[in-house]
Amino acid sequence: MVFMTDVLRRFGVAIGVLVVLAAGACGSTNTDPPGGADRLDIVTAFYPFQFVAQRVAGNHAQVTSLTKPGAEPHDLELTPRQVASVTDADLVVYEKSFQAAVDEAVAQSGNRNVLDTATVVPLQDHGPLGDETDHHDHAGNTNLDPHVWLDPENMIKITRAVGRRLEGIDPSHRSDYQHNAAALTAQLKQLSAAYRSGLSDCRRTDFITSHAAFGYLAERYGLTQISISGLSPDTEPSPARIAEVQQLARQHGVTTIFYETLISPAVARSIAGDLGLRTDVLDPIEGITDQSRGTDYIAVMKSNLTALERANGCVDDDK
Repeated sequence: MVFMTDVLRRFGVAIGVLVVLAAGACGSTNTDPPGGADRLDIVTAFYPFQFVAQRVAGNHAQVTSLTKPGAEPHDLELTPRQVASVTDADLVVYEKSFQAAVDEAVAQSGNRNVLDTATVVPLQDHGPLGDETDHHDHAGNTNLDPHVWLDPENMIKITRAVGRRLEGIDPSHRSDYQHNAAALTAQLKQLSAAYRSGLSDCRRTDFITSHAAFGYLAERYGLTQISISGLSPDTEPSPARIAEVQQLARQHGVTTIFYETLISPAVARSIAGDLGLRTDVLDPIEGITDQSRGTDYIAVMKSNLTALERANGCVDDDK
């Protein structure tokens, strides 16, 4: 009897140990993040900067965007948890004067590890874009265009700046950040070369788009942007502006009215319908959704190039 009691006691202890080990194994599987718990925490204002940070940081960081996919970033409002994430982040990447809520969160956070991309690519005044009263940034400066990411050459500068900041914050992985930044830079150079080649010999250089997001792209590659609305996509164009756009479309032989994936295409389609023109998507890439023509920045930019080539007679319209 004593022998049997001892055997059962030993068997019970063994079972208990196995249960504890199994529980510990399950716990580590569920809680350990990919790449290890010591990864950096990078907070970005919206998608283009998230794309750059993810590509440069690789597995060494968890990268989040304050702007959810499908949301319009111009008028972003932050939750208390998002505000706290700005304070706690190892690096914050944003563009000052584009999103007032992000500017305020950064200012109040006291976080010194922030990268304002406007210090890397200064915002430009692209001049009158339609209704003068519509074109003000959040700081009140007329015509300062925040859409720097739509020029691949600007994205190269931002990529290198993010790489330098990560090297300073996490020098133990410097070589990885340098390698990743160089790889993305090479892709962006190829993208810029494709734009330069594809748009170099077009029958038309003017294009009409929903809101004035493409000033940097147009300036870089020799095009002229005609915007229905101003720098903010929420601004309703006046009847006078719509009439002006229709006149410009006729004057410049425009074939296509471009609209976007994150805002209503109603006005663009109405103008196109009145003039008997095509409509197509020209994406400002402020976010990636199921409606996007590509799964990342590079792919959507290539889709934009294809749309511009067809609309401006840079390729055979029948292809």
